[in-house]
Amino acid sequence: MDAGVLKQRAVAALHRQQWEEAHSHAGRLIDQDASDPEAHFIAGVATLEQRRVRDAQDHFRRAIALDPQRSDFHLYLARACASSQDYDAAVEAAGDAERLLLPGNAAGFDTLGVVLVQCHAYERAANAFRHAAQLAPADAGLRFNLGTALTFLGDIDGAERELEASIGLDPHHWRAHHSLSQLRRQTKDSNHIERLSALAKNAVGKVTATTFLNMALAKELEDIGDYEGAFDRCAAGKSAPRDLLRYSRSRERDLFDALASGFPGPDSSPPPQGSDASDPIFIVGMPRTGTTLVDRIVSSHPQVQSAGELHNFPSVWKRALGGQSFEMFNPAHIVRASANGVDWRQLGDDYVSSTRAFTGSLPFFTDKLPHNFLYLGYIACALPDAKIICVRRHPLDTCLSNFRQLFAPESPYFDYSYDLLDIGHYYILFDRLMAHWKNVFPGRIHEVQYEALVTDQDRNSRALVSHCGLDWDDACLAFEKNATPVTTASAVQVRVPMYTAALGRWKRYQSRLEPLTEMLEDAGIACG
Repeated sequence: MDAGVLKQRAVAALHRQQWEEAHSHAGRLIDQDASDPEAHFIAGVATLEQRRVRDAQDHFRRAIALDPQRSDFHLYLARACASSQDYDAAVEAAGDAERLLLPGNAAGFDTLGVVLVQCHAYERAANAFRHAAQLAPADAGLRFNLGTALTFLGDIDGAERELEASIGLDPHHWRAHHSLSQLRRQTKDSNHIERLSALAKNAVGKVTATTFLNMALAKELEDIGDYEGAFDRCAAGKSAPRDLLRYSRSRERDLFDALASGFPGPDSSPPPQGSDASDPIFIVGMPRTGTTLVDRIVSSHPQVQSAGELHNFPSVWKRALGGQSFEMFNPAHIVRASANGVDWRQLGDDYVSSTRAFTGSLPFFTDKLPHNFLYLGYIACALPDAKIICVRRHPLDTCLSNFRQLFAPESPYFDYSYDLLDIGHYYILFDRLMAHWKNVFPGRIHEVQYEALVTDQDRNSRALVSHCGLDWDDACLAFEKNATPVTTASAVQVRVPMYTAALGRWKRYQSRLEPLTEMLEDAGIACG
């Protein structure tokens, strides 16, 4: 077939998001002429969308070798490298793209910003988004991305302006409505409830709109004290995604059981030879329990930098256990690793090496991905000198906070969070797994109780810093002055001094939580 026709078909397949067909046509193009850079680029885009990240990187590098002046080739290489947590390579490719981008390429600068956010280069990302928004001020998506980046950096006023601009340009930018609701504590005199209610009334049956609008309303109604209305809106917002995700409690239980079975009990034999690295500090726990607060306290110490929520350990863990698919959790991989053994030193060294694009400038760094609690057995063995902190919170407040929060729908971690009793079941699994890790690795895990931390900040902060092997520094009591960007749901809250307003929130919803309370107490978890 003529090469021009093949290329047209490959591009058309990309536009239709028919990735396998696009890759097939591109492969035939490459067979005809391996020196065609666009053929390699098309193949790279198709394989990246199929989550075959390593293959995509190879194609993009080949395209760049053939035509190094194409900014889009470098941008896509940066995307592919960031997707595999190869952040050094991603930052390098992003820098090459930035140098080649035409000054008026708004879409290119927007993509650059997205990649830089993935690489934790938030200031550079904000600059890229700002430039894109200046080039195309009538593009609601670009204004939203800039608003999100400004939220990360703590510029709440600037974020509010950009999010309102996004909504003004596109009233159906549902995510912008939700993000705006989170920026401030709303009042009866100043809120968005009327606008959100009108939009929600016309969004029935539309999953994305219904989800974001109802969750925004739940937040704002709670802010003004309408707890019944807030709970109803939260339930409405969470129900549609749950039906699509088809969450399975039995599948989740199988995963937790497989993780625990790899470490059956305290071992009297010599510990495995892990990495010599001593700089990681892991902060884990159920989401919405105060992990970001603990991270800000620890990383306010002059010897500690916050690396944020890194997905690096799950990625190197999956590769070490033989996972070839995009599926992050697979009990079969765990069983196979238990049978074949793990190179603990390699696992630990690979993890630390994968973080070096944004760690290493200070003696210690925090990794506060909450769901690293799943991997604590592997972390403890691979990084015997790493510090581990687990944040706990009242079980009802923990479950309620997970129900109230709309987590990133593309994340593999949060399928449990769309139903209150699914969350309760997940909490029970978490509680049992943490008890198992504490038994298997006595003395390794320092538990911080959120309620104790916010009511006795000084004493608990000192114990926390001491566990990390650090001398006390008063900066840890002024965590709200920490200028490090925050990308979690707590981005706004941790920029103010310690407060106790979130304690006992579950009591406002006590009657609505009775089935959850019964489930937890039947599992032996005290809820009083």
